[in-house]
Amino acid sequence: MKKILLIEDNDELRENTSEILELAGYDIIVAENGKVGINKAIEHLPDLIICDIMMPEIDGYEVLHLLSKKPKCASIPFIFLTAKSEKSDFRKGMGLGADDYITKPFKKLALLETIEKRFTRIENLRNLPNQKSDSGLHQFFDPGESDELKKLLENQDTFYYQAKQLIYSEGASPRKVYYIKKGTIKVYRINNFGKELILDVLKEGDFLGYHAIIEDRNYVSSAMVIEDCEIIPLANNDFLNLLYNDRNIASKFIKLISNRLNTKQEQLLDIAYQTVRIRIGKAINQLMEPENDESGFLKYSRDDLAKYVGTSTETTIRTLSEFKKEGIITINKQGIEVNIKLLQDLIDD
Repeated sequence: MKKILLIEDNDELRENTSEILELAGYDIIVAENGKVGINKAIEHLPDLIICDIMMPEIDGYEVLHLLSKKPKCASIPFIFLTAKSEKSDFRKGMGLGADDYITKPFKKLALLETIEKRFTRIENLRNLPNQKSDSGLHQFFDPGESDELKKLLENQDTFYYQAKQLIYSEGASPRKVYYIKKGTIKVYRINNFGKELILDVLKEGDFLGYHAIIEDRNYVSSAMVIEDCEIIPLANNDFLNLLYNDRNIASKFIKLISNRLNTKQEQLLDIAYQTVRIRIGKAINQLMEPENDESGFLKYSRDDLAKYVGTSTETTIRTLSEFKKEGIITINKQGIEVNIKLLQDLIDD
C-alpha cells in the first residue's frame, strides 16, 4: 500500500482530503503544520508528500527546501496544494523541485489522477535497465585525450547526488563546471505559468555549466538530477586555466557549443514546420538507449518527453499510442522499447 503524507493546516480540508485518499486505497499520514510534517516525513519516509503552501511558521516552500537537504527525503515526490493561482507561486514551487501542484478547490478525480501520474512515473524509472548511453554531448569529448584534464579530474573529489536534487538554479552565479561520471541530469526552464521545458538531457561523460562560465554570466536555466549521479565539480579558475592553456581542450568545447547551437536551431525549425509526430519521433531517437542495431529503450516518462518536445502530455500520450499501433514502440513493464528501423523510417519520411 502506497504511503502518502498530507501536510495541511486547515482541519476540514485535511480531514476531507485524507478521507478521499484512504477510500482510494492509500495509507495516509497527516500533519497539521509544516514543522510536524517535516518530522513525520523523516520518521515515516512516505512514497509521496502533498503539502499546502500557505501555512503559519513554516510554509510549504520551506518544507520542500528543508526536506531536499535530507538524503532520505530528497527524492520523495512532492506535490503542492494551494489556493493561490499567481504565476510566481507556480514558478517558485516548480523551481524548488516540486513535481506538481493542485489548485484549491480541486475535484476528487483531479487529485487522484495527479497522484497516480506521479506513482506511474516512479514505477517506470524503477523498472529501467542499467545501461550506459552512447548519446549526448560526451560523444564529442573523451577526457583521455587530455592528460591535463584527466589529471585534474582524478585529483578532485566525487560528489553523489540523488534524483530530484538541484545542481544549480536559473539566475544563480556560476562557481563550478560539473563533469558527470554517472547518471542523468536535465537542464530546463520554467515559464511564468509554472510549465517546464527541458532544454537538454546530459549523461555520463558530459560537462554541465560551462556556458555560463565561458560567457561570464549567471545561469539562464536550472539543472536537476533525473537519475542518481556521481559528479566531479571543477573550480572556475581550474577550468578556465585548462581552457586557455590546452588548445585541444579549447577546440573540443568550441565544438560542443557549436553542436548545441546547431541542435537547438534544428529543434526550432522542427517546432515551426514539423508535425508533432516527427518532433516526438526525433526526441525518442535522441533520448533512447540503443540496445542493439534493431531496438532501443526509452527511459524517460511521457511527462518528461512532452517537456523535451515542447508539447502537452496529453498530445504526447496520444502520439505514443499511435506509434504503438504502428509497431514503432512497444510498451511493457520495463518501459518503452523502440523499433529503430521503423522509427528511422518515420523520421526520414
